[in-house]
Amino acid sequence: MQVNYMENKKTTSKDTMKSLPKEERPYEKLLGYGAGSLSDAELLAILIRSGTPKISALELARNLLDTPQNPGLDGLFHTTIQEFKSFEGIGEVKAIQLVALTELCRRMARGQAKKLLSFNDPDTVADYFMEECRHYETEHVMLLLLDSKNHLLGTETLSRGTVDTAVVTPREIFVTALRYRAVGIILLHNHPSGDPEPSEMDVILTKRVQESGRMLGIALLDHIIIGDHDAVSFYRDGYIRHDDDDALEVEELPVLLDSADRTIRENT
Repeated sequence: MQVNYMENKKTTSKDTMKSLPKEERPYEKLLGYGAGSLSDAELLAILIRSGTPKISALELARNLLDTPQNPGLDGLFHTTIQEFKSFEGIGEVKAIQLVALTELCRRMARGQAKKLLSFNDPDTVADYFMEECRHYETEHVMLLLLDSKNHLLGTETLSRGTVDTAVVTPREIFVTALRYRAVGIILLHNHPSGDPEPSEMDVILTKRVQESGRMLGIALLDHIIIGDHDAVSFYRDGYIRHDDDDALEVEELPVLLDSADRTIRENT
C-alpha cells in the first residue's frame, strides 16, 4: 500500500503564509510597495511576527482587530495584557509588546502635537492631550498651571471619576494653583462617551471656578473637554469670556497670592 505522506502532513502557520502569492505576504508587500500599501491587519501581523501551528500571524492580527468589545486599531488602546493573552497565539511577551506599542503610539502623537502647542490656542491644547485623554474609560480632570507669560508650570490630575462624572471642587483647584504660584489655569477633562458637549454640571463648575479665580487673582483661561477626535473649548465656543478683571499686572501677583493663600488657610 502506498502512503501519501504529504496528505498527512499538518499545515502550519508558516505554510499558510507561504501559500500566499509573494506580493501579498506582508513583509514582501512592504518591501515592494511601501508601508502605506498594507492594511491594518498586515502591519500588525509584521509586529506580531509569528502565529501558531493552527493560525498565521495575519489571521491572528485580524482576530485582534475584529473583537466586538474593542474593534479596530483604537480597540488596542483599550485592551489589557490579560485580555491580549486570551487570544490564541498571544502569550505574555507578545501581550506586553502590544501594550508597549500602544503607548509608543500615544507618545508619538503627543510629540507631534507638542511642536504646535500654544496655551493661547485651545485647538493646539486639545490636540496635545487628545491621544492621552480620549482613550480613558473614566472621567479624568486635569489642571494646567501657567505663569504670567502663559508658560506651563505643571500639570496635575485632580480627579479620576466614573464613566460619566468626576468630582472636583474650586477649593482643590486653587489650593493647587497657589502651590504652583500660578497666574492662570486651564481646566481639562475627558468625556468617555466621546461626545465633548458640556453637561450642566460642567457649566456650573466652570462658572464657579471663574468667579473664585477673579477673587483670588488667578484667571481661568479656558476649560477644555476632550471627546473622541473632538473637543469643546469654553473660551473659544463662547461659554466664558475673559474680562479685563481677569488680566493681572505681574507686579500685583505676589501680593494677591499671599492674600489668597492666607484666605484659604483661614478657611481650612
